[in-house]
Amino acid sequence: MKTAFYIARRYLISKKSVNVINLISGISVAGVTVGTFALIVILSVFNGLDTAIKSMFSSFDPDIKITAAKGKSFDLNEGNFEAIRNLTGIVSVTPVIEEDALLRYGERQYFATIKGVPANYNEISGLDTSSITSGRFILEAKNSPFAVVGQGVAYYLSVGLNFTDPVHIYTLKKGTSGQPSLANAFNHSTIYASGIFANQQEIDSKYVLVPFGYAQELFQMGNRVSAVELALKSGVSEELVKPEITRLLGEKFTVKTQFEQHELFYRVMKSEKWAIFLILGFVLIIASFNILGSLSMLIIDKKADIAILQSMGANQKLIRTIFLFEGWMISLAGAIFGLILGILICWVQIEFGILKIPGNEGSFIFSSYPVEIRIGDLLAIFLLVTGIGFLAAWYPIRFISGRYLTGEVK
Repeated sequence: MKTAFYIARRYLISKKSVNVINLISGISVAGVTVGTFALIVILSVFNGLDTAIKSMFSSFDPDIKITAAKGKSFDLNEGNFEAIRNLTGIVSVTPVIEEDALLRYGERQYFATIKGVPANYNEISGLDTSSITSGRFILEAKNSPFAVVGQGVAYYLSVGLNFTDPVHIYTLKKGTSGQPSLANAFNHSTIYASGIFANQQEIDSKYVLVPFGYAQELFQMGNRVSAVELALKSGVSEELVKPEITRLLGEKFTVKTQFEQHELFYRVMKSEKWAIFLILGFVLIIASFNILGSLSMLIIDKKADIAILQSMGANQKLIRTIFLFEGWMISLAGAIFGLILGILICWVQIEFGILKIPGNEGSFIFSSYPVEIRIGDLLAIFLLVTGIGFLAAWYPIRFISGRYLTGEVK
């Protein structure tokens, strides 16, 4: 094996009698390098976007959300929530009310989701001070209710904290009969905005946070709620807690982890990432055809050397191993160069954010493309590249060397 490796290394770096072989070998290394580099960069960008979007959802969505299996709401007395509160790893159990309503501010109207939450919701959820772009997170002050409005809702309604006008909220009355009219079909209430929060566009353009009691009265909920949100201690796995919660609540309730609340979105992101992986892997296969051509020409070029080696006692296995190592080294060199270059470019983007998002003028929470390097991706890429390199080197060794150099037909 040492002899085969030594001769293969000499063949790789030595000048060939036909210069085009050196050129094809260089193109082979460059092709594998570029393919490996592209895989690392693109997958790292997908990882960065995935992590950034998950963090935006996680700052608003609960660790575990409990809803009714049937219908939009349920009575708190129907579930054993006191037992859930005593489970190990549960930090808080928060009932919330979510209902759609028509908002009016001045001459503008907009449909949004009113979410009734406790006054200390900013401490329970991930909506900290960094999420508040204007004003403060205040839901109750001096026995008066206030609203914290999503940035998208505030934009559509032109809500400003310096304005003295309240936000008008219209909701359908429950149990209304007869011909509907503005007088008998709708509940009407007003509330002042105390702050504007920014989290993620889908959330910002949908939600308005109000005190739980205010929402309870507005939507005539009584003791019914739309959902119960659970916060877990840091390090506690959602998947370990969920089965116990499901057992305590029974079939009347649906228990969803943070991933399951946006399952379709996460699955689409993951499928896109691996689709890109397969497409670029196919490009690498095409690029590896250069290895096949390079080895084929090298075998022919070194025909005299092979004859000398055979006269010295080298068998067919040793000769094949020499050229197999040659192909592997071309593939390995490309993989290593691509890994180094890809990691270097990703590191530069992580540290300095050179590549900016076009047209971003404060509309995103990040100004440059987020990048995250994952060891699992690097390992998968390395195995893919070396695997393709092995197959590309194996074919000409298996068929061409035996058929054309020794007269052996396989």
